[in-house]
Amino acid sequence: MSANIEPPKADPNVKVKYTKIFINNEFVDSVSGKKFATVNPCTEKTNAEVSEGNKADVDKAVVAAKKAFARGSEWRKLDASARATLIYRLADLIEQNINELANLESLDNGMPFPMSYHSVGTAAKHLRYYAGWADKIQGSTIPVDGNSFALTRKEPVGVVGLIVPWNGPIGLYGMKLAPALAAGCTAVIKPAEQTPLTALLLASLVKEAGFPPGVVNVVPGYGATAGAAISAHPDIAKVSFTGSSEVGHAILKAAGESNLKRVTLELGGKSPFVVFDDADLDLAVQTAGSVFVHAGQICIAPSRVFVQAGIYDEFVKKAVAVAAATKVGDPYTPGCIQGPQIESRAVDKVMGLIESGKKQGAKLQIGGERHGSVGYFIKPTVFSDVSDDMQIAKEEIFGPVQSILKFNTFEEVVERANATTYGLAAGVFTKNIELALEFAKAVEAGSVWVNQYSLLTSQQPFGGFKQSGLGRELGKEGLDAYLEIKTISIKTPTNN
Repeated sequence: MSANIEPPKADPNVKVKYTKIFINNEFVDSVSGKKFATVNPCTEKTNAEVSEGNKADVDKAVVAAKKAFARGSEWRKLDASARATLIYRLADLIEQNINELANLESLDNGMPFPMSYHSVGTAAKHLRYYAGWADKIQGSTIPVDGNSFALTRKEPVGVVGLIVPWNGPIGLYGMKLAPALAAGCTAVIKPAEQTPLTALLLASLVKEAGFPPGVVNVVPGYGATAGAAISAHPDIAKVSFTGSSEVGHAILKAAGESNLKRVTLELGGKSPFVVFDDADLDLAVQTAGSVFVHAGQICIAPSRVFVQAGIYDEFVKKAVAVAAATKVGDPYTPGCIQGPQIESRAVDKVMGLIESGKKQGAKLQIGGERHGSVGYFIKPTVFSDVSDDMQIAKEEIFGPVQSILKFNTFEEVVERANATTYGLAAGVFTKNIELALEFAKAVEAGSVWVNQYSLLTSQQPFGGFKQSGLGRELGKEGLDAYLEIKTISIKTPTNN
């Protein structure tokens, strides 16, 4: 982040400037003329009425993106270094508008303002990281048999569809768009219907940065219409989606039934967080309390906490204290780390799972009920005496609910940690580095953190095992997902 970046300034009265679909560097009404409301989850009041994109609008956006990607276009003729310059400029503009973006993010999805501010900075970091890759995408020469000279060339896949979730719109926008632009692709972005506002403000910055028309297009709308149209579109070469496993299955099916487009999926998780007897107990307890951050609406949230028997009771006692001290409320309130759930349906789901925990015999230590009378708030909740067969131990809750399970041996906890359809992330706390490494090797998860949790940086690949997804985002692996490899063989007079 730049040294001269504006410091955080919370403003719950931030103005909504853009509510229309963004195609070909212009803001336009939807073809149908329909609009939908985006709601503030803290107040349950409408933030704005946004143009509702559907298949017809996706078709228009794809036409624009396809034209921008065509041979001889302004975008395709740019040197790779010039492409990098545009991406760097977009990162600069994001940082110059960091407070407006962060405040709009908090208004739209209830994310605590410091977290929104950090997320905007992270998006800029992703853009800078991949801007550095733009002129370093290289093929290779191959010593083939016979009188031939062979080489590989890496080329952009073409038009890509980027479907961004509601829980971290700006950060995921940057994570997906940055490698696509670095590779030379053009994009159609669909923000979640719950949180379209920052995606549209970012679109205005894309234009201001100087990207040619059609390179980036943003179509807000519902998953069942706009999202489905992207997934099935014959002229979209790749889709990157972050969201639920259920929708991930639907996208993969649509990709297979249409043009066999490439698919990157970052889906749900039920991440094990394992604490051995020798761990720094206070550090482990505080870190496990991150399940309450952003109301638990984080795919890698440590929602299954396995604690070794020797420290189990003390861990539970301290975990309850952490939950009790967690500040819940308006995202602009200083010290608040837990805002609201995104919508009323989410509240119903979380409360239903809390009730299932009670009925199935888990011990409710704290919380377990709504917080306040306005907004979609739930009190930080801790369950102890949780067993593997309970719903709260198996299903992704996506809420501020911590389930604490007891284990005795290393082999036992590895087997139980892996007894899930998910495999997104895992954490282990121990002072024994050999034990930590053995756990890291044995656990079935795409990211494993030792004596820390949720460290995600631009340089590290991120993605899941099993039904937590396909492919990787971030790092060099994230760039590779937007490239095709072409092999070229040239006949030569000799082979020496």
